[in-house]
Amino acid sequence: MLRDIVVLFLLACGLFFFFVGSVGLVRMPDVFCRIHATTKCDTLGAGLILLALIVWQGFGFTSINIAIVLMFIWLTNPTACHSIARSQYTLQTLKNKESAKEA
Repeated sequence: MLRDIVVLFLLACGLFFFFVGSVGLVRMPDVFCRIHATTKCDTLGAGLILLALIVWQGFGFTSINIAIVLMFIWLTNPTACHSIARSQYTLQTLKNKESAKEA
């Protein structure tokens, strides 16, 4: 009974963060704000949902696999975000230099 309540709470929180990240993707004005909104919310949302799965499964082989997937998401999602933001920054910098040469 208590486990079900905890699982439902974690799932609801995870879905809330996914929803906020989706709204941030649509509403934010530029690439950097969009990346910030989606990366933070997706990482936290996925973490809470996978944590709910771990609580629901109990301790065992499956929960260890879910924990490994969770750690992989925590490592790769911010890294991918950084790569995208860095390439966008470089692209904008190059465009600004080219437009300054033309003026």
